[in-house]
Amino acid sequence: MPADLRSAGPLRLQDDVLDVRLRFSKIGAFISASLIVLGFGLDLATYPDRVGEFFVLRLITATLTLLIMAALMTQVGRHQVQWLTLAWLVLPQIMISWMIFQTDGVSSIYFVGLQLALFGVGLLVPISYLESMAFGLFTIAVYFVACYLHPSGLGDGQEFVAHSIFTAFAAIISTGCTYFNELSRVKLFRLREQVDAQNLELVEINRALAEVKGQLLQREKMAAIGTLSAGLMHEVNNPVNYSLMAINMGLSLPAADQDPMLKESLIDAREGMQRVQNIVTDLKTFAYQKPGTDSQRIFLMEKAIRSAQRLAGFELKGIEVVVDLPPDTHVTGDEPALIGVLINLFSNAAKAVHAAARSAPRIEVKAEHRNDRLWVRVRDNGQGIAPENIDRVFEPFFTTRDVGSGLGLGLSISYGIIQRHGGVLSVASEFGAWTEFSFDLPRPA
Repeated sequence: MPADLRSAGPLRLQDDVLDVRLRFSKIGAFISASLIVLGFGLDLATYPDRVGEFFVLRLITATLTLLIMAALMTQVGRHQVQWLTLAWLVLPQIMISWMIFQTDGVSSIYFVGLQLALFGVGLLVPISYLESMAFGLFTIAVYFVACYLHPSGLGDGQEFVAHSIFTAFAAIISTGCTYFNELSRVKLFRLREQVDAQNLELVEINRALAEVKGQLLQREKMAAIGTLSAGLMHEVNNPVNYSLMAINMGLSLPAADQDPMLKESLIDAREGMQRVQNIVTDLKTFAYQKPGTDSQRIFLMEKAIRSAQRLAGFELKGIEVVVDLPPDTHVTGDEPALIGVLINLFSNAAKAVHAAARSAPRIEVKAEHRNDRLWVRVRDNGQGIAPENIDRVFEPFFTTRDVGSGLGLGLSISYGIIQRHGGVLSVASEFGAWTEFSFDLPRPA
């Protein structure tokens, strides 16, 4: 076996070589059996008095060859392809040597058949060059035995030497062809392995591109929301401030104290205006991010959770949201991006809870300190995640929703945001019962 084949190593290369040998061995066995039978015409032309005897011998040899071919089609034969191939290869050489012994010995024309078999092996049969060399030596050996045992022996030796030299030439050429054919097969298999490796790289590149595409989409969305929120701050805050001033002025008038219903209405209106102010402020915090070190500032996680809860308020209608936080929730990170993560988790939890149609829909947000990090968990009592999908929830563009209901990017982008903060966004679920997402963030030193 060439050094290239020995150094190739991987099991797949060995399997590929085995498959090629098996396929060519079966085809070669069939061709050999066919040529053995067709050689009847040569017997008829050269030794017509032995046609019957040789025809039976050819049928026996061809039958044994076909039986070996049938064995190659079994599972056992697949693992013994090397020995079975050599077995059907030597059958014609033994048959031809017997014919040489039965006819004219050294002078028999059948020695040409031995050489043709050698050439055929070198060109068609995918054996190793060592096996081909052994086959050539075996052919020379059985030719010597057939001639030596013939009544006329080796004669003066000149004709035997000449035929043996030609046979040796055929064996050398066959071994050389086998060697270069084997090298070509190894190079072909290696090339296929390289193509497979490059295909795997392309899959990884496509996955990375999908993530980049998702991030670009998120950035475009954030930029659009930022532009919208800036306009809202400018267009909404002024009339809201005017309204709050007017309401506060109304509350300071004696008429408000004299009319309880009027006072209550003005207080409700003031609370409504203040809610509008909070929503616009939350939207600005979520969408607008200053350059520089602002993306790693210290902020209260409690405030971020409340902001996300207000921004996702429409989807959270009718759901009890329980927030359980430790006294100190200061963390370091990108507050707008983390608000986006929480909005995504709230939105997904709300959809799961509504889809499950629970009598008491509930979302729990809990946080706790672990060493120098704050661990946050968002758990819902929705319909859970199917076991076959649990490992794919963070894949870009993976979604179980209907077409047009989402791109499947939210959790993938959220995973990247938490990873950027040195944490891991993980999921646990019991199908039909609950789902919990958890992540950790660094606390300020």
